[in-house]
Amino acid sequence: MPNALLPDDIAALAERVVSENTALGRKLATAESCTGGLVAGAITEIAGSSAVLDRGFVTYSNEAKMEMLGVSRDIIETFGAVSIACAWAMAKGALERSKADVAVAISGVAGPGGGTALKPVGTVVFARVVRNSVGEPEGELRFFEGGDGPGGRAEIRRQATLCALELLLP
Repeated sequence: MPNALLPDDIAALAERVVSENTALGRKLATAESCTGGLVAGAITEIAGSSAVLDRGFVTYSNEAKMEMLGVSRDIIETFGAVSIACAWAMAKGALERSKADVAVAISGVAGPGGGTALKPVGTVVFARVVRNSVGEPEGELRFFEGGDGPGGRAEIRRQATLCALELLLP
């Protein structure tokens, strides 16, 4: 039986997220689609995570994004679920529906199907919202390679989880 559920790279980064946010007294929330709770799961794998993780939302369907996070139907119909606009609305909704200081959102196409010419398999969007911050919201569209081979879905989700954890570092 393994001592940890997670690959070493994810576990090490999650440990940093817990440690560094604990030191600052920051609470976190996640809003996940294509990662299906892997980010929150990585954080909770670390002892002491209750000091930082307020809650995680797994909003895989468009309906869940709208019902649980308040993402408007107009955003999804205009830009799609895999868009910076949607990820930002997800992060904003997670922050508004939690006691967190920082929320991160992830939505993407993990494959092997579901990709389009404009949003191929491996396209993942991220957003981070910090409570009481001013200025433009933080959002990023990334493309992760390896989605078409064996284990491609897992590899895209692994890379997306690492990226989201990095966004939760202070």
